[in-house]
Order: sequence, then structure tokens, then C-alpha cells
Amino acid sequence: MAEKPAIAIRGAGIVGLWQALTLARGGFPVTLYEASPAPFADAASRYAGAMLAPRCEEESAEPLVRRLGLRGVELWQAAYPGTLTHGSLVIAHPRERTLLERFAKMTSAHERLNADEIAKLEPQLGTRFPAGLYFPDEAHMAPEPAMRFLLEEAQKAGAIFRPGEAEVSQPADITIDCRGMGAKADLPELRGVRGERIIVKSDEISLVRPLRLLHPRLSLYVVPRGNGEFMLGATAIESDENGPITVRSALELLSAAYAVDPAFGEAEIIAQGAGVRPAFPDNRPRIISHGRYIYVNGIYRHGFLLAPVLAELMLSYLQDGAAEPEIFVADRC
Repeated sequence: MAEKPAIAIRGAGIVGLWQALTLARGGFPVTLYEASPAPFADAASRYAGAMLAPRCEEESAEPLVRRLGLRGVELWQAAYPGTLTHGSLVIAHPRERTLLERFAKMTSAHERLNADEIAKLEPQLGTRFPAGLYFPDEAHMAPEPAMRFLLEEAQKAGAIFRPGEAEVSQPADITIDCRGMGAKADLPELRGVRGERIIVKSDEISLVRPLRLLHPRLSLYVVPRGNGEFMLGATAIESDENGPITVRSALELLSAAYAVDPAFGEAEIIAQGAGVRPAFPDNRPRIISHGRYIYVNGIYRHGFLLAPVLAELMLSYLQDGAAEPEIFVADRC
């Protein structure tokens, strides 16, 4: 059998981690390079809600995201024991009932719930919300433990991890660039979409699954992370800047959370920050092949959902030359 080409992967965010794991398990010699000395320190993936919600994404994303996202949920469930498949719950205050009806028309595979059914599913909410949509097959996870798991499993499969190295320092036959906004100089069409989030902690709040509160101006996500911690997010601001969140965003996120449950008013803020997600003008992900240098980028806000599928597509491409026509772009940089 011919020896498989050596693979260098640049960037150890969620996309690079899945590439490393999938290709190492596929028998390729893999070296994963990460510019930051500490794993994930500069990765936008740390700020993700890590919701695997392909059905909810139907409301604003094109069918490609749902199709690939459904496969993404399957791959996470097969690979990571920490994948929590408790579904997603979409709610709205009575005055925003029209938003809930629109969301129902734009999405599929959901169950309509009344106030008593919502209270049974999430007792913390009581009967404050007269109607909701339950998507039973969706999932979520805490991002950093999931990323640590992927790195450890990739190393067990033979991948070499080189933190603190921004450039490829060892010979490689193929380089896969997963640096997100770090590749903007090479991919000028990339734009940054800043996502802000707040992590709070409360022993008085008990939620099992992600909630989406629909609002005309800012839809809130509340994602349970275990140990009484919850992610409140997230904004989508056209900006390339990382850093602390703005006062306006903090006020909006915290006010929306208080509207979900007044108990959030007594929660402790333990972290806040913003990550910049890479996107192309049409918000579609790309695998751009330029000879032996390949970019995997433009994942927008679907990083956790689509990263495993893009890795699977890359494996098929390297093994069989198969190229998903809606994703692959050849010889374009």
C-alpha cells in the first residue's frame, strides 16, 4: 500500500481539532500547529454556545446547513460522550407570539408546547410562557471540555500537537489551514462576525436544555453548561475585533436573561468576552484547494455543528478525491 501523505494542520480551534482527529484516525500522519502556547487560548471556539441545532438554524440558514448539520450531530454523538441530546426549546413572551409562529413556519421537526407542557419540560420556567417549540433531536455541550477531548483523542490516534508554533516547522505533503480570521490576508473575502457572550453561575436555576428567547431586536440563547453555569449569548456584530463585550450588549443580554427568569438577577457573572467568527459573503463554509495547500474556513456561527462534517469531507477528498460541490472550491486563493 502507498504511504499516506503527511498532513500539517494550522489552527487548533474546533475546525482544526476535528480535522486532526478524523485524519489521524484515517491513518494519515498528522501534525497540528497552534500559535498560542496554551491550547485554545486564542480560539474563537471558546466563546461558542456549542449548540448542535440544525433544525433551529433552518430559520435563517440555507438547506445546506441543515443537511450537513444533521450529519454533524450524528458525528458528535458517535465521538464525544459529553454530547447532551436533550433537544432545544424556543420560547417567546406573549407579545412576541408572531415571532414564534414565524419561527415555526421556517423550521421543521419540532413539537408545539403550551404553558403546562413547557413547565413540565423545564420546571424552572413555570407557566410564564404560553407557547413554545421543542426540537427533541438537537444537542449541546460545553465547548472547552469538548475541545480538550478532541485534542486528547487526536493525540491518542497519533497526531502530534505543536502549541506555540504559528508556522509549519516540519516537512508536510499537504497543509490544511484552519486558522479562521488568521487566514484573512490570503482570503480577502473573509469577514469577521463578532459574537459576544456572558457566563453566569447560579445554584438557584436549573435548566436542562438550551433556550432561545425570540425578540425583535436580540434573540437570546441560554445554554446550560453544568455545575450551575449558563452561557448567555450571543450577538452577531460585523466586526473583526476581539476583546471585552460592549456595555450595550451586556445590558441587552442580561436584561433578556432576567426576562426569561428573574432568578438570573441574582446570578454571579464569572466570565465575559467576544470571539470573531470567520464568514464569507454568503455565510457558506468553504474547502478551498490550492494545490497542496487547502483552506477550511468561513464556518460563520456553525463551527461546532459543521466542523465534524468538514473533517469527514476532507477525509473523503484525500482518500478518494470526492468533493462536495457546494463546499469545495479548487485552485482559488
